Amino acid sequence: QVQLVESGGGLVQPGGSLRLSCAASGIIFNINAMGWYRQAPGKQRDLVATITSGGSTNYLDSVKGRFTISRDSAKNTVYLQMNSLKPEDTAVYYCNCNARSLTLQGMRVMDSWGQGTQVTVSS
Repeated sequence: QVQLVESGGGLVQPGGSLRLSCAASGIIFNINAMGWYRQAPGKQRDLVATITSGGSTNYLDSVKGRFTISRDSAKNTVYLQMNSLKPEDTAVYYCNCNARSLTLQGMRVMDSWGQGTQVTVSS
């Protein structure tokens, strides 16, 4: 199976920046895509940004021009650079990975989730 470890969250003032990191580990054959989702209290979990194995990216409209997703394939790590942060960006951010990996049931394609990292934007 794939394990995801997120880091980089914290408290930042409006207009500030943070960079989130997510490292995938496990017996991985290939990663199809990685991405970031976020969930605020009482709200659904929304897609923020994704990046495929081919480098194609997709963003939530409200973060376009402010957030940038990137990856280091050699390290199986995805990053989310967040600039010009706004209070409405406050949420728990979750890393997601869609990958083919070796599990107890054999080789499988699965979605894996990190435990989440808190991002709070407040003055």
